[in-house]
Amino acid sequence: MHNADYWIKKLELGKHPEGGWFKEIYRAEDVIPKVSLNGDFSGDRNYSTSIYYLLEKDDFSSFHRIRSDEIWHFYTGTSAIEILWIDENQLIHRKLGADFDKGEQFQVAVPKNKWFAALLCNPAGFALVGCTVSPGFHFEDFKLADMSLLNEYPHLNDEIKLLIRK
Repeated sequence: MHNADYWIKKLELGKHPEGGWFKEIYRAEDVIPKVSLNGDFSGDRNYSTSIYYLLEKDDFSSFHRIRSDEIWHFYTGTSAIEILWIDENQLIHRKLGADFDKGEQFQVAVPKNKWFAALLCNPAGFALVGCTVSPGFHFEDFKLADMSLLNEYPHLNDEIKLLIRK
């Protein structure tokens, strides 16, 4: 099995603002006109986009939200990823990985507009995954959480504060 450095170089991944490494690999040519989207979007959006995304060691994907559903796909690695999102004042936990006997899944869908984050189950490992977004990702639709998120969900502070960049 290849290590994280191999995949970072081979796939030409760059640092992501939320943490980890990424590279966009697909952006649908066709677009959905703004008039056909709900009011959350500021303009036209591609039908779909996808990226490679890699987490390694103790790095994590900070709490953030986007205006579209996002499907995470597990490809390879030495650790599963735990994906968490806030839904109706509770924290939902899902494991993305290849060991179904341990409750892991090859795909996890994160609903639109939910605050979510991700971290490795084994902080000594790495995981290479893919993320597909529809309607397609646009940085205008991305919001990175700050410490004010703790004020919105004080009963979840212990878990949330570990996954916010200061």
